[in-house]
Amino acid sequence: MDPFLSKLHDKTIILASNSPRRQELLKGLEIDFEVRTNDVDEHIPGDLEANYVAAYLSKLKSDSFPDELKENEILITSDTVVIEDGHVLGKPRTENEAFDMLKSLSGSTHTVMTAVTIRDPQKRITLEDETVVTFRFLEEEEIWHYIHRYKPFDKAGAYGIQEWIGYMGVERIEGSYYTVMGFPLHLVYAQLKKW
Repeated sequence: MDPFLSKLHDKTIILASNSPRRQELLKGLEIDFEVRTNDVDEHIPGDLEANYVAAYLSKLKSDSFPDELKENEILITSDTVVIEDGHVLGKPRTENEAFDMLKSLSGSTHTVMTAVTIRDPQKRITLEDETVVTFRFLEEEEIWHYIHRYKPFDKAGAYGIQEWIGYMGVERIEGSYYTVMGFPLHLVYAQLKKW
């Protein structure tokens, strides 16, 4: 384990996420953890503003975790949303939905918000970070190539910045690259150091 997190050596870190990207990123912090997941109904209240959705879902995942945490356990949950013109772009269900999302992001700027909730039996904190992403104009053939080859149906906004479309399409980002990937590592690390 990371020597700077030595206070956590007797703690069990639980990452409640099926996302291979979040698992890979947390490993990169030299943190030992186990993955435990459960199904959560990610229904968003209709009156909830887009900027609050990631934090709402991150807390919902934490609160609906089925196991009661033991004294030595720390639970981490997270959620990422893509916001365009005040509207949340969720995960596409079909190829056409993915195409429409990427077509709308083409040649424009949007915001990616990721929230992380960390809790143990005594306390809970939710951290939020946002990054602004600008795409160059994407040709329709490029969008379809990405959808057919990478099948981005598990990704908010229908894209993964760490994939081909990010390599060729992202002109500029303002903020953390890892927040766009779905895990603001700098915030998680700083909070675990204080834990």
